[in-house]
Amino acid sequence: MARKFFVGGNWKCNGTAEEVKKIVNTLNEAQVPSQDVVEVVVSPPYVFLPLVKSTLRSDFHVAAQNCWVKKGGAFTGEVSAEMLVNLDIPWVILGHSERRALLNETNEFVGEKVAYALAQGLKVIACVGETLEQRESGSTMDVVAAQTKAIADKVTNWSNVVVAYEPVWAIGTGKVASPAQAQEVHDELRKWLAKNVSADVAATTRIIYGGSVNGGNCKELGGQADVDGFLVGGASLKAEFIDIIKAAEVKKSA
Repeated sequence: MARKFFVGGNWKCNGTAEEVKKIVNTLNEAQVPSQDVVEVVVSPPYVFLPLVKSTLRSDFHVAAQNCWVKKGGAFTGEVSAEMLVNLDIPWVILGHSERRALLNETNEFVGEKVAYALAQGLKVIACVGETLEQRESGSTMDVVAAQTKAIADKVTNWSNVVVAYEPVWAIGTGKVASPAQAQEVHDELRKWLAKNVSADVAATTRIIYGGSVNGGNCKELGGQADVDGFLVGGASLKAEFIDIIKAAEVKKSA
């Protein structure tokens, strides 16, 4: 079974209501491949989730950028998985490197978050990836495997998980992993899943690439055998996000 191409747009901490309306408008007017070719999810900041959810075209879906690790309660400033479910938000991004680095989210904490969100019925984009120092010291796979293992230790059903490989050194830096570098890690990650989870999970789980993806490099990246799509940062706020969605066509013609 072919893995359906997946394109996520992570808007991060950006936008005003006016800007968000403009982005949604651009997306709504875009001619893109059909839902059987590509699954598209956009992730605005919490405060804009209802606005985007209510105005975005029905073939695109919405994701939160994070959620709390357990049931809600006395956790000021947090948003629970249950609240997202209540608002009919189907997806959530967890373990993004910015949260791991800036908010000290550990592998174990991210693993718990993924398991809890899945248990509430959310679908999860789970992020893994190494820093420049880790890549240069040759420990990329050790780091990515440890991050993935912390999720695998707590998750039994992977059908609602998309894994996003995001080399930290390539996020927002303009440096992009070469198609060969991306393919190498995606291939290794898939082998890790086959060995440590199951052959079926390895074959069916989508592993998407994130890290300075843009209209110019998306086709070559998307053409790699084990790259099943993208998690796009800055470019998801621009019209070129539409070109990135169209890169899904490279799989159809392959």
